[in-house]
Amino acid sequence: MNVLAIPEVTEYLERLVDILYEKEYFGFEDTSVSYIVELFEDIIKDLPNKRSKPAPEFFKKHGKELEYASFPKNKHTVWYVFFELYEDSGEITYLVKHIENNHTAAQYL
Repeated sequence: MNVLAIPEVTEYLERLVDILYEKEYFGFEDTSVSYIVELFEDIIKDLPNKRSKPAPEFFKKHGKELEYASFPKNKHTVWYVFFELYEDSGEITYLVKHIENNHTAAQYL
């Protein structure tokens, strides 16, 4: 199994490091970097084992037949990973197309 992300997702995560630090969610930039690296590593490692659900209509703008899985990071924040599944010669690929957290996406789920 492979877990890949489209460039827009990796660019978003790179920007998110700065956003989290600038908005003082983390006191040190290194802590913000560690948080995002850990989130991405969790996605790569755990996405194939997560229970997923079909994405609501609101998220179809990010892809057809999207599914999503939840990644709780702490008692206040859950990240939602939206992805498409592809199979080629028996190999399954999870293509991450969008990431959002409960603070911005919960009302649509």
